[in-house]
Amino acid sequence: MYYVYILKSLKDGSYYIGHTGNLEKRLSKHNSKGSIFTKGKTPYKIVLYESLNTRGEAMRREMEVKSYKGGQAFKRLVGRLE
Repeated sequence: MYYVYILKSLKDGSYYIGHTGNLEKRLSKHNSKGSIFTKGKTPYKIVLYESLNTRGEAMRREMEVKSYKGGQAFKRLVGRLE
């Protein structure tokens, strides 16, 4: 099982989109400043995740969600959660 996830920084409200095979471990890595892209904006919380069967599906979905970032589709996606 693979996951596409959206994190929200509790420091500045920014979002990060990624994929992983272990959601808990990945969130822990982000929050322990183990990720170069998120280390200055910790802590993070998961605001959305989706389960997919293969890494390829997760990678494709991650790219799809990233293409929404900043647009209306992304705002609808995260807006329904907040």
